[in-house]
Amino acid sequence: MVINQQVYHVKGLQYIIRSADASDADELSHLRVQLDGETENLDREPGERYMDELDFEKLIQRDTESKRNLFLVAVVHNRIVGFSRCEGNELKRFAHKIEFGVCIAKEFWAYGIGKGLLQQSILWADRAGMKKMTLNVLETNKKAIRLYEKFGFEVEGILKNDKLLSDGKYYNTVVMGRFA
Repeated sequence: MVINQQVYHVKGLQYIIRSADASDADELSHLRVQLDGETENLDREPGERYMDELDFEKLIQRDTESKRNLFLVAVVHNRIVGFSRCEGNELKRFAHKIEFGVCIAKEFWAYGIGKGLLQQSILWADRAGMKKMTLNVLETNKKAIRLYEKFGFEVEGILKNDKLLSDGKYYNTVVMGRFA
């Protein structure tokens, strides 16, 4: 699915949130590796499950054509600095819900870009008739958890000892859901 682009101004920074386009594929491939190396809040180590330009082109095309998927990018000065995806399911028993995921370049963390991507995703999901939005977040990512709660997400469960991080310790994953 495709949305109309939105322009945001936060703390002196202007950024655009828009639907991903096939021409973004190469930049997204490089950005994803960068982002995986900037935080352990994401699922992958840098380079794991690598997606090249062609992989991203296929993903963007699939998401653009699907009524249950949404791929958004955040752009600052013609540079993609983050992205989010909503992914639905074609199975009838799960067709009412989507899963949300987001990642932002560390240098742009304090500008509300994740909030903007989340807002646009919620607007789209509500308009598309999705009854439930789900996400997973690392228990130590308290700022993200508070943001999600402000937008109506609630904790549905905890996946205990779900992730092994670089300090050699296991951490829980918080499963959250928002109901329309």
